[in-house]
This record gives sequence, structure tokens and C-alpha cells, in this order.
Amino acid sequence: MKSAVILLPGLNRDRDMIAALTKIGGKAPQTVWQTDTEIPDVDLIVIPGGFSYGDYLRCGAIAARMPVMQALRKKAEAGVRVIGVCNGFQILLEAGLLPGALMRNTSLKFVCREVKLEVANNQSIFTRGYEQGQIIRCPVAHHDGNYFAESDVLKSIEDNGQVVFRYAEGTNPNGSMNDIAGITNAAGNVLGMMPHPENLIEQAHGGTDGRALFASALDRLAS
Repeated sequence: MKSAVILLPGLNRDRDMIAALTKIGGKAPQTVWQTDTEIPDVDLIVIPGGFSYGDYLRCGAIAARMPVMQALRKKAEAGVRVIGVCNGFQILLEAGLLPGALMRNTSLKFVCREVKLEVANNQSIFTRGYEQGQIIRCPVAHHDGNYFAESDVLKSIEDNGQVVFRYAEGTNPNGSMNDIAGITNAAGNVLGMMPHPENLIEQAHGGTDGRALFASALDRLAS
């Protein structure tokens, strides 16, 4: 499968994401700049983490209004798979491609540590490589990861199985409602998550718990 990584000023996890997609997919992703109005014909588009535009206004608010995001919206509406990690998740929310919002961590502090995640729905195209209820390790690094949604929206995403990852074993680092760490859109082809699976894909990282997410998204589970 072909993949692409969106590049925006201030993102700092693009090299990690490119390395993960290359190692697991067997082919380097294409890169797409913020002012590009078209995205190549690919199967997976990823927005990596960082601090796009210095996180001014709101995290992801400026990035969500860049020309490349209009092109990404068209791809997502056509069914192309999209992943947004950390700041990428914030950008997808600001662009209206996912429901809800991310607020300041309840501790009011930047959090950088490893957490535990429960696979809340392994029927997603992004989580097929995991077992239902499996507990995995994953690092986080964010200041605004506290997921919030109005009660009717929260009920809808819960009822529809759109919550795919939850913080587990008391490791919720930000106060997210229902321990939500990652959600999809209603169609299931857009995933946003705060933890960084690209930083736990090989033994040099200390483990491979994040690998199955990319293998699932890239249809590489059997290879």
C-alpha cells in the first residue's frame, strides 16, 4: 500500500513517522507540504505529532486551515485511510474530521511518559492486529490531550464503536472523558489518537506494541 505524510511547520515527529511507515510498509511514504492542494493517489495519509505553528490560537487550529487539509478532506470523504497522532489528532478535530475536542491536561502540565492502552475495538481497520481488550504500552507527549465531547456526541461515538483505544490501568495522563485515547470517524477510515505508536515499533525502542497499528492500516498483518 502507498502512504503519505503531511508536513507542517512545527511538526517534529515526521521523521519518526516516515521511519515507521517505511519499516512496516516496506516503502517510504511520499511527503506532502502544507501549501499543496493535491495529495497523491495513496491508501494511507498520516499527520504526525509536534507543535504545528507553535500551537498558537488552539492546538491544530492554524494547521487545520491550510490548503493541504482541504485535499485531505476530499481523500477522507472518498474513503482513504487517515491517521492523526497527537498534534495530528488535534488537527483532525479542528478540521471537523473527527468529533469532540482536546483540552488542556487536567494537571495543567506537559506529560511525557509511557502509558497503558486497552484496545477497545479490534474490528477497526487500524486495530485488526490486536486482540479485543488487549493491553499495550505506548508513549505519550502532550499538553492538550484531554478529550471532551458533549454528552450526545460521547454517547454516539461509544454506541458506534468509534472509541478504539482507552487509557488503561489508571494511566490516563490527561483526564480524558471515559479514558478515551483514540477514536475514529463514523465511517471508520479516519483515526485520531494522542499516544505515539510510531515510537514503539522495534526492539530498539524497547518494544513493538505500536507495530500492529501500522501493520493493520497498511494491510501488512500477514507479511
